[in-house]
Amino acid sequence: MDRFPEEHEPGYAVYSKASLAIYDALVLGLSNRFIWKCPSNHLTALYREQLGSRHLDIGVGTGYFLDKAAFPDSNPDVTLLDPNEECLKAAAARISRYNPTSIKADALVPWPETLGQFASIGLNYVLHCLPGTMAQKCVLLDHLQPHLRKEGVVFGATILQGGAPRSALARKLMTIYNQKSVFSNENDTLESLEAELSARFDDVEIEMIGCVALFYGRMPRSTVRE
Repeated sequence: MDRFPEEHEPGYAVYSKASLAIYDALVLGLSNRFIWKCPSNHLTALYREQLGSRHLDIGVGTGYFLDKAAFPDSNPDVTLLDPNEECLKAAAARISRYNPTSIKADALVPWPETLGQFASIGLNYVLHCLPGTMAQKCVLLDHLQPHLRKEGVVFGATILQGGAPRSALARKLMTIYNQKSVFSNENDTLESLEAELSARFDDVEIEMIGCVALFYGRMPRSTVRE
């Protein structure tokens, strides 16, 4: 799948080979700690707590968290899904010891049926880069439902606005990112995130650290009702 909706492109096209080379230091180091007020060790801990032995990662970045976190199995089955080929290459190289499968695809359109099912699906720093309202973004939660095992977990983190605590610098940077469509989170709130997750999962937890919401969802409602 190489042709994706043009309106989705700004959120992922910014990640080139050059920008990925400084991503860990700039975003995961400086921005997370000093601007979003959520040091990356919190995100690493989320991965360590939620990773399953068969994992699908959406919006893979540089593969930093998959590299730092420990899987419950010494030989995990890892699949990377991203519309950006440079991200896929960087992440796959970083976790080459796991021999990951890379799939170039857009999470907002129906996913390849051949993906199979996973024990865990990661959505780290994905939602705030997707266009539209929280309800429109969370269509990806519907796309992933057939690919999540009955006992599986969806987890991730996203940067919110609304009532989320933000410094003047954080507000300014978010405004710039939204103007460039790198972010599309002007209307993303804790309440809207919780509503979308709770509509689809019976077990939901969200923790705010700075202006970042760390979340997970278990027990898909479509499965519970069967």
